[in-house]
Amino acid sequence: MNIIINLIVYLIVFGLIWWAVNLLPLPAPIGQIVRVLFIILLILIILSAVGIIPGNYLPPIRL
Repeated sequence: MNIIINLIVYLIVFGLIWWAVNLLPLPAPIGQIVRVLFIILLILIILSAVGIIPGNYLPPIRL
């Protein structure tokens, strides 16, 4: 249950950061690079939450 709560909190924070970065007036090539990096980060978060890769780089969130 704690893993699910951590995943939900990480995805909410990820979404807020994604939204804030989209508000920035970035040039097209830089915006594309940032978008690709965010997608890679999202994949890493999901894979570590499922347990496919170790998630030692993600600090545990205690509510």
